[in-house]
Amino acid sequence: MKVAVIGCTHAGTAAINNILNLYPDAQINVFEKNDNVSFLSCGIALYVGGVVKDANGLFYASVEQFESLGVHMHMNHEVMACDVDGKQIQARDMKTDETKNYSYDKLIITSGSWPVTPPIPGSDLENVLLCKNFDHAKEIIKRSESARNVVVVGAGYIGVELVEAFEENGKNVTLIDSEERILNRYLDDSFTAPVETTFKQRGIDLALGRTVSEFEGTHAVKKVITDKGEYNADLVVMCIGFRPNTGLFKGQLDMLGNGAIIVDEYMQTSVKDVYAAGDCCAVTNNATKKPAYIPLATNAVRMGTLVAHNLVRPVLEHPGTQGTSGLKIYNHNIASTGLTESAAKLAGLSVDSASIVDNYRPEFMPENAVIQLKLVYETETHRIVGAQVISDADFTQAINTISVGIANNMTIEQLALTDFFFQPHYNKPINFINQVAMEAMEAMAKETGKIKKQEAVLV
Repeated sequence: MKVAVIGCTHAGTAAINNILNLYPDAQINVFEKNDNVSFLSCGIALYVGGVVKDANGLFYASVEQFESLGVHMHMNHEVMACDVDGKQIQARDMKTDETKNYSYDKLIITSGSWPVTPPIPGSDLENVLLCKNFDHAKEIIKRSESARNVVVVGAGYIGVELVEAFEENGKNVTLIDSEERILNRYLDDSFTAPVETTFKQRGIDLALGRTVSEFEGTHAVKKVITDKGEYNADLVVMCIGFRPNTGLFKGQLDMLGNGAIIVDEYMQTSVKDVYAAGDCCAVTNNATKKPAYIPLATNAVRMGTLVAHNLVRPVLEHPGTQGTSGLKIYNHNIASTGLTESAAKLAGLSVDSASIVDNYRPEFMPENAVIQLKLVYETETHRIVGAQVISDADFTQAINTISVGIANNMTIEQLALTDFFFQPHYNKPINFINQVAMEAMEAMAKETGKIKKQEAVLV
């Protein structure tokens, strides 16, 4: 069996590792534009901030390792064309410019994503950088050494992590985003407000609700011009978001509107023997029950693993995802799963929410911390569709617990009555997860009571 793999970060690495175990006689050809594999881009901010001293530690697999296992690694190779019906790939050696054709029996597309790059005038100036791969990480470190004024464009996870890293390195930092608050895709406003307050206390300029119109400078960037003011900049890092890297397959495979490849529960695309995994494709969102683009390393590893298991015949279904993620910014430990309340409403779901802000341990304990926890649920079915947590202490694992609940269509009643232990060192007699679900139950009971009273009046 000849297997071709396009791209080798998280999904590609997982697929290869599992193919080697499951099908030791398979002939694997890997085509990768970079000279490395398995780079953990989520560690770039840690590298910039000096937490990670050696960027080589951000890799968990190597070209040499795969080659020693018999994998044909075509590094610095760009796939120029792919005929999914004829099962042919055309790849160019980026060093020699030589182009060759390769045949395959099974194709695995793990081409990942690429940063969104709007056509902003001045984007080609020196020191206007992207943040995605190993080369970007090295360039950011190099250019930031002499930079005093740093502008980060985009207030998603990567953007806010970089802001923290640059500020702790003594830079004057500005964060620009067209939205009115940070992290708006991942958290509701009561969870982003504490982080924004900390940013302001640290002297970070939050230029929110602003759109970048131009980068100004002669050779290197000097200013960022927006629709509501301009900002000095010796270095700009663009973190607007990511798009699926799937242009090669447009018109050949079924896709979402943004170019994310649609796969079934066995990771097969609309064409037989062609599979996709990771940031290049869509996956079922268990909160909405619909395909969605959720580019996370955790999703990529799971999907790459499933591709290998289903390569010969369908044996293992994808369970869907909740888009569960976590973040640490200064003293804030944050995590979320499923949908925020605002995202759920945009998705057409009828939802309500319950929240608690409470000490996590009994008040008689000498040390304590406040936990803020929110649960989002459907009003008709009482099904849990999302949750968020923030605290100075680490309660992020609570979100993993609720993630399992969403995956299994758990209701607020079931979560409220789930058996969690009590021990004063760790929680109260009513665990905070039970507590927030009970708050939801109480709210629904009151709402039901109102409806019954209204019905009685009508009768």
